[in-house]
Amino acid sequence: MAKVKSLFNVEGTLGEVTFYKDQDGYKIRTKNGVSKERIMNDPAYARTRENLAEFANAATSGKMLRRSIVSLMNDAKDNRVSSRLMQVMSRVKNEDLISARGERNVATGILTTLGMAWLRGFNFNRKAILDSVLQASYVLNPATGEVVIDDLVPIQQLDIPEGATHVTLSSGFLNLDFNTGVKDLQGSNLVNLPIDATISTVNLTPVGVPVGVGQNFYFLKVAFFQQVNAVQYPLNNGAFNALQIIEVV
Repeated sequence: MAKVKSLFNVEGTLGEVTFYKDQDGYKIRTKNGVSKERIMNDPAYARTRENLAEFANAATSGKMLRRSIVSLMNDAKDNRVSSRLMQVMSRVKNEDLISARGERNVATGILTTLGMAWLRGFNFNRKAILDSVLQASYVLNPATGEVVIDDLVPIQQLDIPEGATHVTLSSGFLNLDFNTGVKDLQGSNLVNLPIDATISTVNLTPVGVPVGVGQNFYFLKVAFFQQVNAVQYPLNNGAFNALQIIEVV
């Protein structure tokens, strides 16, 4: 068996290859115990090498996206977000109908209608699905990234976790090139509201339009807080915060 010193910080089986973790770190092996050297060189394992190459691309692409939005995702994610996102990236990669087997990639797949659709609606915290947390309609302006929520009544249109007294809404506008890794994230203003019956129109406008030739991603985030003695504290370290990709173009 061999230690994994690259992108494969995952566990599970892909074809004839199993990724696993022990006390010494992440490792790779085949079901029948074939050496890594044979996998990488024996013509009989050509299909396995192709699968590994595409698997690596999906893993890298997921990592790119996650690292591009660390400021948004830091307090709005679950402990399986990396593996869940990689699974979605694998589906995006499968929409690449141009490249040869073993060379299919997310950068090409995301250019298709179906490729974009796989990522649209992705929730980074499976314990807080945006469409359940925020029960109000919103409108996105793709040109500017502005998100508008008309007539929001927090006490009525939010799934409020126990102990929450305030909510903060924000958005993000990202351009990410999966070929080069070049990224530009523009965050919006933060709108903090008490959780009561007050009606508010929420305008979330990114500070600018991101520069780049990659794909545009739009994010909407809902974060809950508890106020104690005039100070707002993150509720349960963000366990109830929602973050979703609301659009990809």
